[in-house]
Amino acid sequence: CTIDIAVDAEGWQAVPDAPAVVRRALTAAAAATGSAAAEVAVLLTDDAHIRALNRDFRKLDKPTNVLSFPAAPAAIPDAPRFLGDIAIAFETTQAEAATERKALAHHLSHLAVHGFLHLVGYDHGTDAEAEAMEALERRILAGLDVPDPYASCDGEH
Repeated sequence: CTIDIAVDAEGWQAVPDAPAVVRRALTAAAAATGSAAAEVAVLLTDDAHIRALNRDFRKLDKPTNVLSFPAAPAAIPDAPRFLGDIAIAFETTQAEAATERKALAHHLSHLAVHGFLHLVGYDHGTDAEAEAMEALERRILAGLDVPDPYASCDGEH
């Protein structure tokens, strides 16, 4: 999987290896979904930027932890497929990790995997979809030695 990562928020300096954490999580997610030949772009940003993206693309004027923007299917057969973009907000991610008493790097791994699964078609709009997506997240994260992200919360995203 080809992964391009941009960091545009100073807060991410609190996680010096944030790009490596994201790259490891996405590589595992790509392997688990058969998407090893895919390309993904990731933006590690802040709440202000993700709030603007959320407002402009989802009509929700508030920050969120992660957003995924799936790309259109590739027009050229056998070309590496660009799956889309993932944006992760530092302040929301940090606050959630603190509230849920999780290591920030573990929560970042979870959000990266969650965002990637959205790019390859997973969703959590129904209970059945949520159960399938969460089961795959748990499996991918367990392979990265990240504790079950749903063990100590109510399953909300």
